[in-house]
Amino acid sequence: MRRSFPRLARNNEGAVAPTVALSLVALIAAGGIAFDYARLASLDTEMQGAADQAALAAASQLDGQTNACARAAAAANDLLANQTLMANDADWRRAISVANESACDATGTVRFYQSYDRVNDTFGAAATTDANARVVSIQVNPREAIYAFTPIVGALRSGNVRGEAVASLGSAICKVPPVMMCNPAEPASNTDASYDFNAVEGQGLRLVIGDPDAPGNFGFLRTDAAGATQVARELGYDNPPAGCIATNGVETEPGNMISVRAAFNTRFDISENGSTTCPSGGTCSPSENSRKDLVRAPADECNLSNTGWRESANPYRATDPVNPLPSDASADPTAMGYSRDICHAVSVLGSCSSGIIGNGVWDIDAYFRVNFGWNRSQWMANTINADGTYLAPTAADIPSVTRYDVYKWEMQNPSLVPSPRAVGTTTQRNFARPVCRPPGITPSVTRPDRRRISVAVVNCQAQNLQGHETNVQVREWVDVFLVEPAIARGSGPTARSRNGDIYVEVIGVTASGGSADNAVTRRDVPFLIR
Repeated sequence: MRRSFPRLARNNEGAVAPTVALSLVALIAAGGIAFDYARLASLDTEMQGAADQAALAAASQLDGQTNACARAAAAANDLLANQTLMANDADWRRAISVANESACDATGTVRFYQSYDRVNDTFGAAATTDANARVVSIQVNPREAIYAFTPIVGALRSGNVRGEAVASLGSAICKVPPVMMCNPAEPASNTDASYDFNAVEGQGLRLVIGDPDAPGNFGFLRTDAAGATQVARELGYDNPPAGCIATNGVETEPGNMISVRAAFNTRFDISENGSTTCPSGGTCSPSENSRKDLVRAPADECNLSNTGWRESANPYRATDPVNPLPSDASADPTAMGYSRDICHAVSVLGSCSSGIIGNGVWDIDAYFRVNFGWNRSQWMANTINADGTYLAPTAADIPSVTRYDVYKWEMQNPSLVPSPRAVGTTTQRNFARPVCRPPGITPSVTRPDRRRISVAVVNCQAQNLQGHETNVQVREWVDVFLVEPAIARGSGPTARSRNGDIYVEVIGVTASGGSADNAVTRRDVPFLIR
């Protein structure tokens, strides 16, 4: 027995067991921490993915229209599909949520801003309205990770894990001429590039082709190439070669390019210079409805001359800037297109606000008397829209009937539109359909209406535009209806327009998507900033 004790004392078999036993706790703790850290990292990824998705959903609604901020906040919640698998929730709800905030401001967890500086990674001014909310920052409601092993070794809890993302809406205007106008409402001393432009449906605008340096100037945007020839292609071609251009950060094309108006006028079935009116390489079709205030004899030329398109011997000449022509037809012209606003029609400069912004009052009664032989009660009874409604159900609705409304009605009812119509006792005719060039193109998802274009509204004074400028901020994109060809009307005291004048009627803010009467012209794609 005594001999066994020395042998036992010298035996080292199993000596590592106590060491392993002592280190086992530490090994389990380290493994538990690693396992739970992986769960924490997974939760962080889930939260950030949710924030990214919520921000993209919110940004998709930042179209500048009414309730954009409210729609953005709702979209952040409604379209959020992420589920947290690693969150520690007492009631086991795993759907990630965003606080229900819809105010257009930069407070709370849903914040709206007017811009974002990517270079310096800073936000611009806080948004104040639906119109100037361009960037959204989303914070998803915080969650705590589920820990499996860490609590055994007494480690701290994960605390709240958050996700935050910033997004905006990238847009492009497609298949329309790349044109711009200086904000007609911009004060001469303005320094705010976001100065508002209230696009009122039916309002007439007198725009002037020229360098972008004054309110109301009508200019062009640079696309793939520069110069008058490229601009003419963009204005005249059925499918402008530029394809799409960004809705913001645009580049202006300088020059008083009155020469390009010939390509512009092809939309009205006018060929000023024969085959060279439409630049080679593309097609310049007229609109299916090319109604205008010009006449020609059936065998006449298609240019602008005494032997081609010209004003009638008794053209439209409004004299009172407030009241339309007399209702008894005593002062009616022999030929009439969609007339300008009365305040624009009385002279070259007119008497509208600043000579640029009209009030939407035009000679609709005279239009139907001259072109259809209908008095007020007759045209109100006969002008039924495709959906069964009337252009003007009551006399009180007449002021709200736009030129574009009448234009669309004529397109929908070709059998009711008299064309050609004799002017007086002469052989001249006023046409509502193309007669010089092949028939125009029917609006579709690939070919927009030839008398409807989108125009970039830019605050030229605030950005000191003097010609070729890059990264120009666009205040708004507006759809307009081309009222009449760009030509000189009359001379001296009877002059009513100049070659460089373009008269349009506001349709509304350019919307994403399309409609039955226009192609898809604006494409909006949300994108993450960070």
